Amino acid sequence: MTTQSDLPASAKKTVPNKAEATKIAVLGGGSFGTAIANMLAANGHDVVLWMRDKENVESCRENHENTRYLPGYALEPSLQFSADLDASLKDRDVVFFSVPSKAFRVLAQESNPLIAPGTRVISTAKGIEADTFKLMSEILEEELPQAQVGVISGPNLAKEIAKKAITATVVASANEDLCEEVQSLLSSRYFRVYANSDRFGVELAGALKNIYAIAAGMSAAMNMGQNTVSVLITRSLAEMSRFAASLGANPMTFLGLSGVGDLFVTCTSPLSRNFQIGYALGEGLSVEDAVEKVGQVAEGINTTRIIREEAEQLGIYMPLVNALYETMFNQRPVKEVLSSLMLAEQNTDVEFFLEKQ
Repeated sequence: MTTQSDLPASAKKTVPNKAEATKIAVLGGGSFGTAIANMLAANGHDVVLWMRDKENVESCRENHENTRYLPGYALEPSLQFSADLDASLKDRDVVFFSVPSKAFRVLAQESNPLIAPGTRVISTAKGIEADTFKLMSEILEEELPQAQVGVISGPNLAKEIAKKAITATVVASANEDLCEEVQSLLSSRYFRVYANSDRFGVELAGALKNIYAIAAGMSAAMNMGQNTVSVLITRSLAEMSRFAASLGANPMTFLGLSGVGDLFVTCTSPLSRNFQIGYALGEGLSVEDAVEKVGQVAEGINTTRIIREEAEQLGIYMPLVNALYETMFNQRPVKEVLSSLMLAEQNTDVEFFLEKQ
């Protein structure tokens, strides 16, 4: 059996002492916010997990388990819980924003007077603001101009992180020092953090893949085969990278963890909320009933509506988004929509090519 002493120096976990421990706040007590906060606490940092629900705060304190969003997983004894935003943000060096996109701007506004200049703020949310078409990092820049902004995104199912399954993610920012700090804070023997300077592409990939996870869930509910899943994933990748490149993202970003990595896991895992929504829709439930059944926010529903409107305005060809929109919001039968996809224009297989030298 491999022991800690057998590992190379780069793989050994170093727990900071109290003088070195970074003071961190994680805002949002959902499944991913809880998983991130617990990892940071396990790495020896001073971490407070903030949530609005006072009852859940008391439950977490008493049981050291988030029974509502991450049941069955014991949390680090050092992890603190609070419903007091002022106290949670006091003297914090790094703040992770892990709330749904609908609540993001309001929380950023509330946090503004409490966040000191130079504080590093990191978004983990994978969504787009409906009225403005702003990504979460753009909201942070608007509402917290005094802060340094980054995002993390990737194939990161919270329950698997809680089980310490080997996982990797991407931290994206033009600020190299910020990327290096987040890598240092989160890295462990089971969690690896890669860096990328294309913040826009990384964040947009995380939002877009939720749409296609819903389609994959529908496909699973209808017992479609692996050939269908393969077509769905590869054409989804082509579609989302085409859209993102039209807006200025680097299409090569979509070949990494935040693109194809996140797309694959959300299109194949029943742990994905968006996949669960799609599965319920494939069983014949309405959008409202599917959301009630899943019981948690699935960003892909609103993202489908937002992206469809934006693609129409920009004239970007997105047949999968259009088909999903028709199913969710115009009540077209799933089988009818899938049939129409087979009649759509047959484009080239690969969306982007490297120019020959």
